[in-house]
Amino acid sequence: MSANPPTAAAIAWAERVLRPLQRYHRFELRGAEHVPREGACLLVVHHTLATYDGFLIGGGIWEATGRLPRGLGDDTIFKVPGLAGFARDLGIVPASPEAGEKLLQEGHLLGVSPGGMWESLRPKGERRRSRWEGRRGFVRLALRTGAPMVFAACPRADEVYSVYPSRLTDSVYRRFHFPLPLVRGLGPTLLPRPLKLVGHVSRPLVPPPWDPDREEAQIDALRELAAREMARLLEQTD
Repeated sequence: MSANPPTAAAIAWAERVLRPLQRYHRFELRGAEHVPREGACLLVVHHTLATYDGFLIGGGIWEATGRLPRGLGDDTIFKVPGLAGFARDLGIVPASPEAGEKLLQEGHLLGVSPGGMWESLRPKGERRRSRWEGRRGFVRLALRTGAPMVFAACPRADEVYSVYPSRLTDSVYRRFHFPLPLVRGLGPTLLPRPLKLVGHVSRPLVPPPWDPDREEAQIDALRELAAREMARLLEQTD
């Protein structure tokens, strides 16, 4: 079974947090009209270290369309006392193919970040790039369910923090799946830089009819299209 729907209390709390961030970054969302008004849809989001830009995009979609994205979250989230319960109250569930397929079969707008936490740890020399590496599960999910994919990114959110190359960061993450970035924000602090952030949403990418006998070839082709679309969004100069 999928998780319970988001609670009103969790949504209200999230709104109280996001409103100041919207003002601080003068946030603007472009392309929300591309999100289908009903039915299953996979919202593929670029993951930055700031992280909250993804929630700003989700909030903007909700305001524009009335659809609140459900989310698949990294297992690390559900290992942190307090955070785990809050994530569930927001309708986020531990990431798995089964959970994703269930939510799409129920007709939800499902948010995923294929690069996950590893993508968020990109050093500043890799700004405006994806770190999907060999991850293909999101494409397989769209193909098998027939759900269109809509891509979303906030390119300048990569500049909210400067992440520095670190062997320790990479080693700790690969071994323990825990983020330990070497990072700086506004001046020498960890405060986010007050940059204007613009989120971009793509037109839907509709997968072809699923052919089990050709699934791997279909996934390869669809993933290439997905990578190109995300790269295009990340090139936006606002």
